Amino acid sequence: MDIIRIIFSILLPPLGVFLQVGLGLHFWINILLTLFGYFPGVIHAIYIIAKK
Repeated sequence: MDIIRIIFSILLPPLGVFLQVGLGLHFWINILLTLFGYFPGVIHAIYIIAKK
């Protein structure tokens, strides 16, 4: 299941984080990072998925 989340994180970073943690703080942080730049959002999303 983590492979699917990582694929979603590459395509749309907040979706991967949402699938991992739901509508928590990390989801909103990831939306902000994705708005500031695509790559910070991807890095944060993969970090969140790999951490759990």
